[in-house]
Amino acid sequence: MRHSLLLAGRSLTKTRRSPGVLSDALFMPILFLLLFVYLFGGAVSGSTHAYLQYVFPGVLVMTMLLAGMLATGLSINTDIKKGVFDRFRSLPIGRSAPLVGIVLGDMVRYVVAAVVLFATGYLMGFRVQTDVLSALAAAGLATVLGFALGWANVLIGVLIREEVIVQTVAFLGIFPLAFGTNMVVPADTMPGWLQAWVKINPVSDAVDASRGLLLGGPVAHPATVTLLWSAGFLVVFGPLAVYAYRRRS
Repeated sequence: MRHSLLLAGRSLTKTRRSPGVLSDALFMPILFLLLFVYLFGGAVSGSTHAYLQYVFPGVLVMTMLLAGMLATGLSINTDIKKGVFDRFRSLPIGRSAPLVGIVLGDMVRYVVAAVVLFATGYLMGFRVQTDVLSALAAAGLATVLGFALGWANVLIGVLIREEVIVQTVAFLGIFPLAFGTNMVVPADTMPGWLQAWVKINPVSDAVDASRGLLLGGPVAHPATVTLLWSAGFLVVFGPLAVYAYRRRS
């Protein structure tokens, strides 16, 4: 853990010296809210204000999924290509420390994305219907799922050598999860085969839990399912990423 935290500090130093790398976490929440609310709001809910209340929890989850995943995989891929990870492997440190350090260092992206999203939503008229602690819990739950799924992209970044392919594979993997939910429209308006996917999609439970925490409604079951899925992703993809890193030549 000490080695991982030291390398997380390295990642934060890189971010501080090149703040432009946070541009996606800064602008992505704004673009998502503006596009969804003003493109679909009138058609789906009859008014942009009503639709903002409906879509905001889902956008929160999607933003947390995307905030760290793409950047983390690319950062790892870049360090490997530049030989930085070969230097790390020659040091007497934990084999997982370089990977854990980058993932922990990218947590700042989640914080920036969440703050920008809530600020933008507030300016557009979104209001939390519960309380501040519930809103923080919603952001925290979405971050836990994004952190766990981020290890899948860590694995991709280790296995694939080309940055463009890393981006392509990450997008293809995350979009069915992020958009194949009831985030944009209610699931009962979808065809049967898509409803079946929405029901088994772990991101759907995260969206439901986020809605419950922000707007009121059932929370315990969807939140528990989200945490179980997150633990499963972490247990599967974390060791696989470390194993692939150790085996990489």
